[in-house]
Amino acid sequence: MAGVYVHIPFCASRCSYCDFYSTLQLGRLGRSYVEAVIAEAGLRRAELRGEPVRTVYLGGGTPSQLPVPLLERLTDGLKETLELGGVEEFTVEANPDDVSLGWCQAVAAMGVNRVSMGVQTFEDHILRLVGRRHTAQQAVEAVANLRSGGINNISIDLIYGLPGQSPASWTDSVKRAVALAPQHISAYGLTYEEGTRLWQQRERGEVTEVPEEECLEMYRILVDRLQAAGYEHYEISNFALSGYHSRHNSSYWNDTPYLGLGAAAHSYDGSVRSYNPSDLREYIGRITAGKKACEVEMLSRRERYDERVMLGLRTARGVDAEGVRAEFGDAAWRHLERAAQRHIEAGNLRMTDDGRYVLTREGIMLSDSVMRDLMWDED
Repeated sequence: MAGVYVHIPFCASRCSYCDFYSTLQLGRLGRSYVEAVIAEAGLRRAELRGEPVRTVYLGGGTPSQLPVPLLERLTDGLKETLELGGVEEFTVEANPDDVSLGWCQAVAAMGVNRVSMGVQTFEDHILRLVGRRHTAQQAVEAVANLRSGGINNISIDLIYGLPGQSPASWTDSVKRAVALAPQHISAYGLTYEEGTRLWQQRERGEVTEVPEEECLEMYRILVDRLQAAGYEHYEISNFALSGYHSRHNSSYWNDTPYLGLGAAAHSYDGSVRSYNPSDLREYIGRITAGKKACEVEMLSRRERYDERVMLGLRTARGVDAEGVRAEFGDAAWRHLERAAQRHIEAGNLRMTDDGRYVLTREGIMLSDSVMRDLMWDED
């Protein structure tokens, strides 16, 4: 199987914490960008190697900012260019304030069957502080609109560690998220990315970073509340009701090939990564000239091992020790076993009955250091 990711870089405004590639030039470049993405799909469809496309994901940016006729042109163009008859999961990211009943009905008619919505928090003053355009009430109304409009697979994103958050207020946000009963919840710890507006505000002393101990407490609250509500913790930042794992995102963690289209999009065919320029005009110019826009990056054996370990440890399935041995040889396997044993003894890892290394609850809290220790330190 394979997945197709399409980056929609347009936003109405920029959130203060975001460092993803985005632009405010929808009005001027939206139509030419959509045509370029469709053309790129034609230029690169051979990279799918005949694999059936099972998932499509429109991410951003803010895909819900595309006017419905443009979004329809994009989805129709992709269907004409790629073989999408076997798609099982078609996701579009959205902001709550874009999610009207009419929008939901329109995207459902296009074949979209899953919407991932950036809620982030149910605290209105924090939403305003970080530059979000919606309110908590709009998020609630958006979920109702999605269900009324025929979208029955709903994912919401949350962020913990936002300025002004506390474990108590975070608990309230998690409770309100659970009350909406989405099929999927993703929750990420805030990072202050250099160059973002939020990073600059912290440097000037205008906002205060939430202490690490409180962020860890928020994560524990998240895990406990969601598991008690019946959500499976299947990846460090992702929780789903039974049968509703994100199939597309799981391809990233399970080493499944995917084709990325659009400015700043990345692709992976199992051994080679490629990426498009993070520049709208450069991307459109190259594609319009009939050329691929992507640059290719060959991964070394060591880099592929490191990715396999890192991505595997992020998931509840863990890292298959014998799979590592078969693909990377005895030296890599011995290194993995030695490093893993130290963390098993420390209570950060456990070995499953079928020979997989899996992070324990406490290990998840230390996941970065555990992953670093399991990286390949030999030439």
